[in-house]
Amino acid sequence: MVDSPLCSANQLLMALPPGEYKRLIPYLKPVNLVLGQVIYEPRQPIKEVYFPSRAMISLVSIMKDNSTTEIGLVGNEGMVGLPIILGGNFATNCAIVQIEGNAIKMDASVLKSEFERGEQLQKKLLLYTQARLTQISQIAACKSHHLIEERLARWLLSVNDCVDQPELPLTQKFISEMLGVRRASVTEAAIALQKAGFISYSRGQITILNRKELEQAACECYGLIHKEFKRLLR
Repeated sequence: MVDSPLCSANQLLMALPPGEYKRLIPYLKPVNLVLGQVIYEPRQPIKEVYFPSRAMISLVSIMKDNSTTEIGLVGNEGMVGLPIILGGNFATNCAIVQIEGNAIKMDASVLKSEFERGEQLQKKLLLYTQARLTQISQIAACKSHHLIEERLARWLLSVNDCVDQPELPLTQKFISEMLGVRRASVTEAAIALQKAGFISYSRGQITILNRKELEQAACECYGLIHKEFKRLLR
């Protein structure tokens, strides 16, 4: 494991052996990601990959009528740009910064070369890919089987994990777009969670007050996804 201000809080980079990390240092560039920044567009070549530290990036499916649904979210546990190591080089979804913060950027061609060395970086990224597949498939199942209140609790916990802070700058409009539900449904669910004392909810800001109780209010999907990330990556 490395301990460097450059790799910051990104768990994938922190888990690398010192020798591998030092080899990457010349290619790692600290950047600040701003709200709404598009990391990559659907069906466009991915030229750079990002390792978030204090930012959250949503992987969003966009339909012909411009309706959106989040199919995955990436924070300090992972990386944006997996098609590069899988050989596809572009994705069919859009990657958008939803909570601004810092990250580490790397040229996609460098990552691919380092991945092909077959060392610990390759192992970590393959395990991360498996964890992300679990996340995406479980989110798909969650939308068909669980109540909005349970899904909102699950999603807020996941966002909290991504940025490692209880204060989450989130609007009703954004949450409704990510969960693929009506704005009024998000309002009702947020009010219910607030009345229970799990969160504090105001315009453009949600604060998690009691994480343990929020976990109890969430559907089973949060625990399954969280445990799988922990099993594979930690």
